This record gives sequence, C-alpha cells and structure tokens, in this order.
Amino acid sequence: MSDRVKGLRVKHGEPSERAQKKINNYLEEDVKSFIKQSPFAVLSTSDNNGNCDASPRGGKPGFIKIINNTTLLMPDIRGNRLLQSTLNIESNPKAGLILLIPGNNKSVRINGSVQFLELHQIEKLGVENEIFNPDETSQMIQGLKITVDEAYSHCPRALSFSDLWNTEIINNNK
Repeated sequence: MSDRVKGLRVKHGEPSERAQKKINNYLEEDVKSFIKQSPFAVLSTSDNNGNCDASPRGGKPGFIKIINNTTLLMPDIRGNRLLQSTLNIESNPKAGLILLIPGNNKSVRINGSVQFLELHQIEKLGVENEIFNPDETSQMIQGLKITVDEAYSHCPRALSFSDLWNTEIINNNK
C-alpha cells in the first residue's frame, strides 16, 4: 500500500463492514433487477499500457442481458468506428461498467473480464438489437460477454451531489 493510501486510511478510516460486504463476485437479485431496468451504461476499458477509454452504451431497458449469476452479454452496436473499446479489450480483457436508470440516484458497478462473441453466437442466445431510434448504421457488430469479478449497487451520493436528473439546473445555466 502506498504512503498516500496509508495516509488517507489514517485520516478517513477503513471502509465499513457493510460497504465491504456489498461487493460480490456474482449478481445479487437487486443488481439483476437494476440491470433489467437500465437503458444506459458506461463501459470503461484500458489497454495493456493503461491508456483508458470510457464509452457510453445504450438501448432499451434491459439491453444488457443476464446470462446467469456471473455472466452478462452486452450487444456492441456500430458507433464512430474508432473501435477504442475493442482495441483495449484485445490487449487487456478487464473492463468496468456503471449502469444508470434516469431519475434514479442509485447506480450499479460491475467489474470483470470481457470476451468477444460473434454475431452467430449472439443469435443462438436469442439476443437482438434492442435500441430506440435506430438508423441505417445501428447494427450490432459483436457481443461483449462479461464475466463478473465484482458487482454491487452503488450509493446515490455522487448522483445526489450533482443533482444529475434535475433538468432545471441545465436549463437555467444556458
């Protein structure tokens, strides 16, 4: 542990037992319920040199499919064709997700390993492209199979601090 982290531990203390126990290597029922309702996630990846990328992902609520208690499938929809997430995952399969539900100050965090699935593999699982407002380029290009290392509901503090869902703040600052 670095001196910096040691200093922060001395100053702020250890995480509560409750905080430590909420982190699981499987999907609890409340996390599954949240995933089924979430239309938006941010996928965080990095290459083997530590160069990071955070990519917004969206679809109809539940677009990220729960395969079992330790496995998710996220459709990868054609975007800007930079393929930053794909390039990162090829060199470092570790990734993180934060899932959000509009109007809900809670979030879900998932960390794990990603494998690519080809379109024919996704079709066998019965997964379809479930998005609002499709256009001529919104095809599914592959699937991201995520094996869960850590999954937990995250407290609402950051979303509460930002008052994220209050559109009046945005409209008043234009």
